[in-house]
Amino acid sequence: MINILYLHAGAEMYGADKVMFDLIRNLDKNKFKPYVVLPKDGVLVDALKGAGVDVAVIPYPIMRRKYFNPKGILQYGGGLLKYGKQLSKFAKEKHIDVIHTNTSAVLEGCRVSRACHIPQLWEIHEIIVSPKVMYKVTSKLIAKYATLTVTVSNAVRDHLYRSGYFKPNSIKVIYNGVDANRFNPNNDSSYLRKEWNIPEGAPVVGMIGRVNRWKGQGDLLKAANSLLEKHKNLYVAFVGSAFEGEEWREKELKDEIARSPYKDRIIDSGYRKDAEGVHSLFDIFVLPSTNPDPLPTVVLEAMASGKPVVGYKHGGICEMVKDGYNGLLAEVNNPNDLAAKIDEVLSDDELRKEMGDRSRLRLLEKFSYDSYVKNYSETYEGLVRNHG
Repeated sequence: MINILYLHAGAEMYGADKVMFDLIRNLDKNKFKPYVVLPKDGVLVDALKGAGVDVAVIPYPIMRRKYFNPKGILQYGGGLLKYGKQLSKFAKEKHIDVIHTNTSAVLEGCRVSRACHIPQLWEIHEIIVSPKVMYKVTSKLIAKYATLTVTVSNAVRDHLYRSGYFKPNSIKVIYNGVDANRFNPNNDSSYLRKEWNIPEGAPVVGMIGRVNRWKGQGDLLKAANSLLEKHKNLYVAFVGSAFEGEEWREKELKDEIARSPYKDRIIDSGYRKDAEGVHSLFDIFVLPSTNPDPLPTVVLEAMASGKPVVGYKHGGICEMVKDGYNGLLAEVNNPNDLAAKIDEVLSDDELRKEMGDRSRLRLLEKFSYDSYVKNYSETYEGLVRNHG
């Protein structure tokens, strides 16, 4: 039995949260015993407990922009020392064999790994573009303290290599997978049409994602205004909430929507738990991230749901969407081109259907859920074997 300690940056159910949860609950419990420690309570805690997983809440600090000041650095450093000690004690009590640190925002695994002489698998989901100093600092720490660095895409791997801190061939890529049974083209979305007052047969374009500075809600809204003017029965939906402490971003988005002349056909729902229904409702899924998104889980969910995808041509989406095959990729940070690409798919029913079918096929071929779990299982076993 291999005991694995998972450290993560939050307790919600967005991309990195979901893929970690799906991995943990689908591991062979005859071979692996997962322990999860999260920095706060939330829906992920409830989901893990519901799946019979041992989960604890220890309020260790997560690297966020709020710490990027002299007072914040002192506060963060103090928390890192205090809770690193608690986590090391936890690891010893549970006889942990492997630490799986999930995202570069969690540094506590470094302390635990060194203090307890446990190998650390550091899974990196992010492509940190700004601030540059944070990219350099996190890259250096990952290269120094990770026994094995795993990235979710080639785009993330190459970004880390460009920092200059990693040896050639030292980073392993493991693509995420999603449950193609849970996300499928036959999921019901009729209840959402009733809830959101969308007429039967009216097309829906939308996105699911954090409301933050780079997920691109503003760009989609700019694109949506021209699309809503042309397509009189079109609806556009935004699903997602902001990080705790950044709720002002949600208000900012609501205010922008309220100023749109087509606000009656724009839905801003906030966070929802029913991603399966939302993806089923959408005719086209849009990923308008203004920074390169590493390997967005929501795109895999959309593909599993049989939907064409339109997004900006950078980051991990370029490994998921074959331009012209199961979606279209627009010029980066160009809402006009984004609107044009959405319009091209929206205006052609046959193309939209073909692209949706190909999305599902590509998901099953390249981002298999079974392969995802198998790859991690073999990686855990290799770490323990090599460490021993």
